[in-house]
Amino acid sequence: MTHRATRRWQLCAAFGLTLALATGSARAQDAGAKPAVPTTPTAPTAGADTTKLVEQRTPKGVRYAFRELGTGPLPKAGSRVAVRYTGFLPNGRIFDATEAWGAPLRFRVGRLEVIAGWDEVLPLLPVGSRVRVWIPAALAYGAKGVRHPDDDSRYLIPPDTELVFELQVLSVR
Repeated sequence: MTHRATRRWQLCAAFGLTLALATGSARAQDAGAKPAVPTTPTAPTAGADTTKLVEQRTPKGVRYAFRELGTGPLPKAGSRVAVRYTGFLPNGRIFDATEAWGAPLRFRVGRLEVIAGWDEVLPLLPVGSRVRVWIPAALAYGAKGVRHPDDDSRYLIPPDTELVFELQVLSVR
């Protein structure tokens, strides 16, 4: 399978996962489940950097807070990275997660292979880092949002929505 065909397959799989997670999460929300992501940062897990979480901001407005500061190298533009993540809407609904794929997402930093907010923040995250990231709508899906594939009147990600991610940088090369 060519690189382009592999990438197309990954994107199709990601979209299908997004749809499945959004549908399943919507049912959980409708059943009165609590949002999956709190609106404020929480304390790091055991073994993590126990200093108080401090929210930082990139020049373009991406906010991030380390849960655990990695000790590995920093990604650079063009680096290939592997990232484990869960993506949330502001209401806490999960819209995508690598856990459901069974493998991390692999891509090149700074090559527009992911949303612009990720390309903005990843060069600041050493390998091994676990962070919460808030991506402004303009650096995610903007005014277009992401429409539901089976119903153009609905959105998986509504227009002008800030996205929240829990990211873990696994490797860089």
